[in-house]
Amino acid sequence: MLPKVALVLAAATAQVSAHYTFPKVNNAADWSYVRRADNWQNNGFVENINSDQIRCFQRSHAGAPNSLQVAAGSSVSYAANPNVYHPGPMAFYMARAPDGVDIKDWKGEGAVWFKIYHEQPGFGQQLTWSSNGKSSFPVTIPRCLKAGNYLLRAEHLALHSASAPGGAQFYVSCAQLSVTGGGNTEPSGQYLVSFPGAYKANDPGIQININWPIPTSYKNPGPAVFSC
Repeated sequence: MLPKVALVLAAATAQVSAHYTFPKVNNAADWSYVRRADNWQNNGFVENINSDQIRCFQRSHAGAPNSLQVAAGSSVSYAANPNVYHPGPMAFYMARAPDGVDIKDWKGEGAVWFKIYHEQPGFGQQLTWSSNGKSSFPVTIPRCLKAGNYLLRAEHLALHSASAPGGAQFYVSCAQLSVTGGGNTEPSGQYLVSFPGAYKANDPGIQININWPIPTSYKNPGPAVFSC
């Protein structure tokens, strides 16, 4: 009986270790600038893209204790714990809170999100992803953005089981930023999406068999990347 229990516990431990969170930015304490995600204890993932969890991985809204001050045009390093383990693209989105609204209270609802980065794979005998095996992901805040309070949303889309409907796994969290300097640009129109709403379960970059036949192209889900 004991060996069987040990095998079950080992399997559970292996499953958790294959998953990860995004708990901090710029080597700060976990969940100090990042809103504590629902997977903070179990390293789980968002499966339902129509759930509010797809936004910041929170069933119930709770702001982070603090906001990281960062200059437009500079880089923020977002950390995974443990390392990103699965194949698939990293992406980063931002959303600007309305002037006069406390970022801690703002949920980021509606079409307010714009993408500032997404990862493309390398093609060959298999798809290769630069994010795989890494724990630190630097991303540049666009230099032309209007100063203000923003959410920075980190997303890793794991595609190892994505050939089946609903098989994609989303690892998500949101950091609170106070962006200084910059210009007067506020992305609009086709660049703005909502979460949920930005993705469909059958988007070609979400429901995809990355193993066979080996893809020769990859279309990232969501809008085009905003640039200044």
